[in-house]
Amino acid sequence: MKLIIAMIQPHKLPDVKKALYDKEVYKMTVTNALGCGQQRGYTETYRGVIHEVNLLKKIRLEIAVNEGFVKPTIEAITKGARTGNIGDGKIFIMDLGDCIRIRTGETGGNAIG
Repeated sequence: MKLIIAMIQPHKLPDVKKALYDKEVYKMTVTNALGCGQQRGYTETYRGVIHEVNLLKKIRLEIAVNEGFVKPTIEAITKGARTGNIGDGKIFIMDLGDCIRIRTGETGGNAIG
């Protein structure tokens, strides 16, 4: 079991969701996040005052998958999120020790579904 965490651009979320659905990955958690990477933000002027915006809006996806779905999930996220520009995001893959479905008490891969 793996936990896949992806940081993507907010406007790419519909494309990523469609690519995941095409690979039969339906369960995910989506969270709004702020952060910056290599692009380091930007500056803008409002009423003559320069404002530095260094925390940009991002979307954080968290998807728990069984071993057989790791590669298709990564391919789907990459396909949906890639623009070829700085700021496309990152994907992190972590081992998932255990998973428990609260409703039924199932554990492990069966609980992920």
